[in-house]
Amino acid sequence: MTTASVLALSPAQRRRRLAAGLLRALAITVILVAVYYVVPLDRLSDVPLWLTLAIGLLVLATVASYQVKAITRSRHPALKATEALAVTAPLFLLLFAASYFVMAAADASNFNAETLTRTDSLYFTVTVFATVGFGDITATSETARVLVTVQMILDLIVLGLGVRAFVGAVEVGRQQTNGGPQTAANR
Repeated sequence: MTTASVLALSPAQRRRRLAAGLLRALAITVILVAVYYVVPLDRLSDVPLWLTLAIGLLVLATVASYQVKAITRSRHPALKATEALAVTAPLFLLLFAASYFVMAAADASNFNAETLTRTDSLYFTVTVFATVGFGDITATSETARVLVTVQMILDLIVLGLGVRAFVGAVEVGRQQTNGGPQTAANR
């Protein structure tokens, strides 16, 4: 479907397509959060944290790469990009939340809180991502501080390069849907 044919849809049809895309994005996010709460993270206590994190980041990179390709091939690249963000952003945050949860369970001295629940770990991850860092939960060990620093650096990369990759994929997808690169004459 070209941009012209999308514009030929009635406003109600466009709203329905947008609503369906947003509902899919919401459903994906809810499923990822539910999985985070039920997956048996306590079984990871014997696996080195760096290995778990490396595998998680590899999975994240693979998912993001797949999403970029899916955006470029989609008939509705902007909607697909919304869904892609609904997968990759929560996956990124949940990866670090799981890491912090496992780290706190392995050694309570990694954080200033006596114990970190999954919700505490997710909350801490989001405050680091949002750069608000309320200070109620802080990394106290050197290992925990290194991991938080890695998250902060990756936050900047995800926000900069990740969003740019999705936006670029939307542009490529629109060009392919419209039959080629946009020129001044056919914009």
